[in-house]
Amino acid sequence: MSKGIVILGSTGSIGENALAVARHLGGAVRVVGLAAATRTARLAEQARECGCRWAFTACDDRRPALAETVPDGCTALADADDLCARVCDPEVDMVLCAVVGTAGLRPVLAAIAAGKDIALASKEILVMAGEIVMAAAARHGVRVLPVDSEHCAIFQCLDGAPPESVERLILTASGGPFRNQPDLDLARVTPTQALAHPTWRMGGKITIDSATLMNKGLEVIEARWLFGVRPEQIEVLIHPQSIVHSMVEFTDGSVLAQLGYPDMRLPIQYCLTYPARCPSLQRRLDVTQCLHLDFEPPQHERFPALTLARQALAAGGTAPAAYNAANEVAVECFLAGRLSFPGIWAVVAETLSGHPDHPHADLETILADDAAARRRAGAIAARLAQE
Repeated sequence: MSKGIVILGSTGSIGENALAVARHLGGAVRVVGLAAATRTARLAEQARECGCRWAFTACDDRRPALAETVPDGCTALADADDLCARVCDPEVDMVLCAVVGTAGLRPVLAAIAAGKDIALASKEILVMAGEIVMAAAARHGVRVLPVDSEHCAIFQCLDGAPPESVERLILTASGGPFRNQPDLDLARVTPTQALAHPTWRMGGKITIDSATLMNKGLEVIEARWLFGVRPEQIEVLIHPQSIVHSMVEFTDGSVLAQLGYPDMRLPIQYCLTYPARCPSLQRRLDVTQCLHLDFEPPQHERFPALTLARQALAAGGTAPAAYNAANEVAVECFLAGRLSFPGIWAVVAETLSGHPDHPHADLETILADDAAARRRAGAIAARLAQE
């Protein structure tokens, strides 16, 4: 039976890979709808390529152009409310969310309420509202399947193991481009240098997050909600080869790991076909060519992102949302040349230090605190640029 999917963030790296996987799977997966931010020309091309029923752009002033360019039989949605309604259509079985920032939160919650499974590539969804999202998924009997290679690896290693059997979740990180440059003055790092990731090819924001280890901090927070473990059960190891995507240690001392060459198409396909496994586009792992695997602890003092993430988790409430919001603002400022590389951590740290205590916040409070954190982070970044 064909599975109907919606791809939120279709013009990004994950979205393009998801469409490649859908083409590879043929009739097993049917793309019902696509949503993107501003790249409406590519969005219209994708609609023609996959024959979807509707397409949505988050950019208000580009919707008329999208309506003129989508193929016959495809509807350009009018607004975000229309998007939230369409993800609930009976022909939709799964929503793959790969949008950056908060834009995916409302459609994901709408889809969960309608009983749709979620393939989640947007860390922000669980970082901002993990308690709300996972509670809603449990209430509606919905599966939240992780697309991130690290969380997908953990999900595969757990394979339904009871929570009490889990000792540790071990997230691996490439370490970014500056891991082996201890004498490099990070204050002089340029965006071009930070965007030169050694193993993965990703979008600009997530590549900078990898260089700062903010990405791994977001993943620690995400793992806490995805797998229902305590923060102290989640550890991070630097693994520059990016072959071991993550590991699980069980209470009996056994450690299971998931290995593979860096290729996001495999975790995407795993989520789209779960619980079945099908031949994939992934290059087969030749263990004779990757026998040398390195692991080392993160350099917390030099790259304080993980410390900040744990502070946000300990504070609870909307502090993780503030961590994420401040980082997004800081990365944007860095890429625009208005903030130094270490300034990213400085903005996040100062934003967290002044964040209000709102435990067990509802969605409206989360969104309000997210907006407030963005304003505060912007002001901090502007001040740092003048110092």
